[in-house]
Amino acid sequence: MRTAVKTIVAVAIALPAAGWAQPVARATTDTRAVEAVLSQYKNAIEKLDAAGTEQLFTTDARVFETGSAEGSYATYLAHHLGPELKQFKSFRFSNYRVDVRFEGPVALATETYRYRIEPKTGEATERLGVATS
Repeated sequence: MRTAVKTIVAVAIALPAAGWAQPVARATTDTRAVEAVLSQYKNAIEKLDAAGTEQLFTTDARVFETGSAEGSYATYLAHHLGPELKQFKSFRFSNYRVDVRFEGPVALATETYRYRIEPKTGEATERLGVATS
């Protein structure tokens, strides 16, 4: 009888734990996938070459920077980011941190970092940054 009770208790504990393990593994995989997309974008900015970054954004994504609504990513790239990158000698991120969490199937990410921009002419500038996706 005691063996049967121990077995039932062990199964009662193990089954929920096995059920929890699957979402955690999925969340880890999904988190890594989100981090990989964010890393692709960050790397493109540091290379001063945004070619192909359109594929990282949905067509209905909206960009907000420094208190301004920039519109779609395509508009932002054509009228802001693209011309801006052409003016830079270098762009470097440091102290980069990313936090990803999920609300159902939707990933929410917050990136915090320092960045240093060196223009082709003029003085370099260093700032703190934060982005949400």
